[in-house]
Amino acid sequence: MPTERITFPGHAGHDLSARLDLPSGPHLATALFAHCFTCGKDIPAARRIAGRLAAMGIAVLRFDFTGLGHSKGEFANTTFSSNVADLHAAADYLAGRGMAPDLLIGHSLGGAAVLRAARDLPSVKAITTIGAPFDPGHVAHNFGDAEQVIRNTGEAQVNLGGRPFTIRKAFLDDVDAQELAPSLKDLNRALLVLHAPHDSIVDLSNATRIFTAAKHPKSFVTLDEADHLITNPRDAEYAAEVIAAWASRYLDLSPPAPPIGAPEGVVRVTEADAAGFLQDVQNGPFHHTLADEPEAYGGTNRGMSPYGFVSAGLGACTSMTIRMYARRKGWPLTGIRVDVVHDKVHAQDANTVAETRIDRFVRRITLEGDLSADQRARLLEIADKCPVHKSLQHSARIDTELA
Repeated sequence: MPTERITFPGHAGHDLSARLDLPSGPHLATALFAHCFTCGKDIPAARRIAGRLAAMGIAVLRFDFTGLGHSKGEFANTTFSSNVADLHAAADYLAGRGMAPDLLIGHSLGGAAVLRAARDLPSVKAITTIGAPFDPGHVAHNFGDAEQVIRNTGEAQVNLGGRPFTIRKAFLDDVDAQELAPSLKDLNRALLVLHAPHDSIVDLSNATRIFTAAKHPKSFVTLDEADHLITNPRDAEYAAEVIAAWASRYLDLSPPAPPIGAPEGVVRVTEADAAGFLQDVQNGPFHHTLADEPEAYGGTNRGMSPYGFVSAGLGACTSMTIRMYARRKGWPLTGIRVDVVHDKVHAQDANTVAETRIDRFVRRITLEGDLSADQRARLLEIADKCPVHKSLQHSARIDTELA
């Protein structure tokens, strides 16, 4: 996916560092991502979610809040309210480019921030929270004994995720004053709540309270064994899949007309994991799947192999062609199953002595229904009329047998 490195002024005028992940094809909608407390725009979960949404035509802006990552400003001077103001600044930047956000996604405290910011962003149609606290003041429990020091002396240094941060009393006073219940009650947008049951940073009861306080339409999906930061790639992939599928119900993702001569549209394959072979396969905004290789070949086995897709295309086309013929004839065909196996076999070249290897597809077709022997034989012949079969015949051998 194309990515722009950009900056825009935050709530206090400091330049905020951001990435704008753009679709390779038509831009159909825009999402704004808010990262977790003291995290950043480049954590694995944010990258995977952005990549998945971009593959279906949704541009994603993810940025570092003031004083974090590559953004300017002093983190010690920030509060929950300033984070909300940074979100408004990000939305203003997008609107200035004609890309006002349709979807807000917030992770942890960023989830609470998008819930608060949404009421002032009329373009937003849907919101997703990931491991978000119902009470923003919940974040203070991460400070341990330092919390009381902050309240007594005005500030203290806190170690969070192995890094020191200065937290001031103004931050605690601000989060203590926040109440999300009114914002949730008047949200008037579709809401998706994602939370891990074993989240040790923000426990599951927070998700329950968020979900209960909000009005429909709302959805609640658990992230099973995921940790708070969603560090496992499989958990990040699952979260991305859920968000993408859910958002498609609430955003206008109407694609442009397909190119002339390609009524099925463009199939776009985008690399999802540079360390392995995982690919996003997208056909328009609504048809998505994953391609991969088995672990034995360096993949992660999270999708069909390329030859698996070829076999699937042959099997699907065969079944459709048989059904179309039987329907036209009015024959009592009640069900079709096509099993396809692909292999490489030796073949004798007619003009040379040396052997070469060619592709061999074996189709095993099962036809259900009260069909005569002649009807079954005819349908077996019709299977060879499948357009994909004809395409493959130019360079592959296809063996077909009737189950």
